[in-house]
Amino acid sequence: MRITWIAAPLAGIAALVGALAWSAPEQGSRGDVYRQLDLFADVLTLVERDYVTEIDNRQAMEAAIQGMLSSLDPHSSYMNGEEYRDMQVTTRGEYGGLGIEVTSEDGVVRVVSPIDGTPAARAGIQAGDYLTAINGESIVGLTLNEAVRLMRGEAGSDITVTVAREGTDAFDVTLTREIINVRAVTARVEGGDVGVIRISTFNERTGAMLQDAIRSVRRDTGGRLRGVVIDLRNNPGGLLDQAIEVSDAFLDGGEVVSTRGRQPEDVQRYNARRGDDLAGVPVVVLINGASASAAEIVAGALQDRNRALLVGTDSFGKGSVQTVIPLNGGRDGALRLTTARYYTPAGRSIQGAGITPDMEVAARRIDPARLRAAAISEADLPNALDNDSGARRRGAHVPDDQPPENWDQDEDYQLSRALDFLRQGVVAERLRARAG
Repeated sequence: MRITWIAAPLAGIAALVGALAWSAPEQGSRGDVYRQLDLFADVLTLVERDYVTEIDNRQAMEAAIQGMLSSLDPHSSYMNGEEYRDMQVTTRGEYGGLGIEVTSEDGVVRVVSPIDGTPAARAGIQAGDYLTAINGESIVGLTLNEAVRLMRGEAGSDITVTVAREGTDAFDVTLTREIINVRAVTARVEGGDVGVIRISTFNERTGAMLQDAIRSVRRDTGGRLRGVVIDLRNNPGGLLDQAIEVSDAFLDGGEVVSTRGRQPEDVQRYNARRGDDLAGVPVVVLINGASASAAEIVAGALQDRNRALLVGTDSFGKGSVQTVIPLNGGRDGALRLTTARYYTPAGRSIQGAGITPDMEVAARRIDPARLRAAAISEADLPNALDNDSGARRRGAHVPDDQPPENWDQDEDYQLSRALDFLRQGVVAERLRARAG
């Protein structure tokens, strides 16, 4: 089974040779490929014979494969059998750990987003933080999979993570691991007439849970549903099919997203079914710099199809699709390989550029002197794919709409503005004007 993300040991030298040969550029001569493989075999022989201590051949092979894949882009990686099984558990939405989505940047683990209601979120871990050590031992230079494995563990056990955050000295945070049973969708009603639906990730249960949420806000507003806020802030993405299913709930047919692979004929288009589950009720989608991948597919589809007004700040900009390819039925692990770019219904690639909201609203007051700290995005990751449409991310700037100086920091300013836009009729008015 192959799993398509839009969101980490091969036995013996023969498998590695096959992988390297398969990845060779088509225009390169086969002779050059074989010479490079001979060079690799020579290096391996020298290391096995002359390195100061005996090496673990399996670890060496895994490191070589991981090195090849990490040179491609930030999201291609190799998982050994144990890591592949962990990944399958994660997509089902339940695992033991901290509840944190991470990536690797220059050999350092960077937080993409903490997951709502988890130890990481409660401890104040923030998107953009760097994790440099676990229980006092440096994790700088480890592969992402190795670092994640150290963060996971038995529920109830403690772990101390060293956090480096822009503008502060490094500090330690002690957390207690839990069974992370990710509630991908939650819902509530604000003011008796507006539904707020929070989607924190796209796992195997997201689409079904969204249907429950829609029924919940309809019921709790007693048929007086005036609008809905879809909160995709700090949503790191997940499964492509779930992003399509979520978009489908708000669209009355038509395209949701298309993907384009390496070859011109590798184009797939995904369409919504007929029928809008909200029957045209105005929608606001909240996004921010940690809204990534599958979250951006939903935001881009609803924006391009003129179904929702986007409020917040520019999204992360991950516009690539990863396919998980089991090796030897998964017994030798799996590749997570970038196989395509995705495009919004209007044909936009958001790779590196992100999605610009219709109404830019900051979550908190921004110090112009610290704009660079707030600008981390897909484009900043090592070996990030370029944007084949030529789109570029906006430069760092201070949004015109940001909380007043006396704003209570415990209050959600972006959500407050979204509710204002719905109740004041701004959303319906802007959508009508955009439709022409």
